[in-house]
Amino acid sequence: MAEKVVLAYSGGLDTSVILHWLMGRGYDVVAYVADVGQEEDFAAAEARALAIGAAEVRVEDLKREFVTDYITPAIQANAIYEGRYLLGTALARPLIAKRQMEIAAEVGATHVSHGATGKGNDQVRFELTYYALDPAIRIISPWKTAEFLDQFKGRPDLLAYAEANGMEVKATAEKPFSEDDNLFHISHESGVLEDPARPAEKDMFSKTVDPQDAPDEPERITVTFKDGAAAKVENIQDGTTKTDPLELFVYLNDLGAAHGVGRVDMVENRFVGIKSRGVYETPGGTILHAAHRDIEGIAMDREVMRLRDSLSAKFAELIYYGFWFSPEMEFLSAALAKSQEFIDGAVTVELYKGCARPIARSSPSSLYDQDLSSMDIEGGFDQKDSAGFIKINAIRLMAHNAIVRKRHEGNQP
Repeated sequence: MAEKVVLAYSGGLDTSVILHWLMGRGYDVVAYVADVGQEEDFAAAEARALAIGAAEVRVEDLKREFVTDYITPAIQANAIYEGRYLLGTALARPLIAKRQMEIAAEVGATHVSHGATGKGNDQVRFELTYYALDPAIRIISPWKTAEFLDQFKGRPDLLAYAEANGMEVKATAEKPFSEDDNLFHISHESGVLEDPARPAEKDMFSKTVDPQDAPDEPERITVTFKDGAAAKVENIQDGTTKTDPLELFVYLNDLGAAHGVGRVDMVENRFVGIKSRGVYETPGGTILHAAHRDIEGIAMDREVMRLRDSLSAKFAELIYYGFWFSPEMEFLSAALAKSQEFIDGAVTVELYKGCARPIARSSPSSLYDQDLSSMDIEGGFDQKDSAGFIKINAIRLMAHNAIVRKRHEGNQP
């Protein structure tokens, strides 16, 4: 009886060839297609896999889980890799791999496979998840397999193989760069973008309008948070209201895209040690990050914020590197979730020409005291106390500079 392998299948050239190649090595292949919000003809992908010879095709709708269990915790944690990347691809991978492992258990598969290359981050994200969830699983990673690499040097070899084996592959012209699309973002990299000095062409952007072409009138929305998670979005202009997590996020994507919000062009450090140029479009996520950070300003204690911020970069790094299912991630997730208690309230955000700018906020958990902050009334704050406060904080400064002066004077001729 043939062993089963569950292949993470996109329907594109690479994974179509890999599906057939695995079959040629005697495996029964279950093609697994994860719907994480990418623009894809899933029925066509299923038909293509069956035509190639897949024993079974699973198309799994993971969009809601993506929003509630992956995107939302990342926004609550203010997780941004290297200060700019909102982790759109990295967040989707552990979800995709987790469901792949569940399917492997359901169908009795001994192997899992994917089409990620040996130079990128995704191979690590997939395989660390596989091993974390089942240490006994066997992984077939064709782009790290000598036999596969000897046979396929690049896209021309893949196309020739597909034609020779009568495989129907998507006949669209190859773009001069690669993309990864999901509900959170779309990424563009490789190809013509490998020259970091070359600006991205205007027609490359597919999820957001050019900020210069965005509406000339701003649009205002109110985002309401409960324990740091977006609970409601209301359009102040037309009254549109969304409360369902998935519908809310899709609506923010539409609004952000229309106003050119969420474009990032950067050079980042891959986990494998290679620098890579990436261009990202993350409209809804950018709005939520801005609104969430703003509500924390009024509802989060200063020292909790400082401590949480010290953990955010590590949390983002763990996501980027593929350690979603790790003990350190469990620890950080628990700490960060605790920081979000009472992060409640509403933020008004103005969308205009590529910007998502918070302009007003209120919170039932507000730590802001208008009287205490006022420059016009005392509000229970005795300003004379500040003199002692300053003197106490100046003690170490005066001591340090006394030593500096003494040393400087001793060096005088």
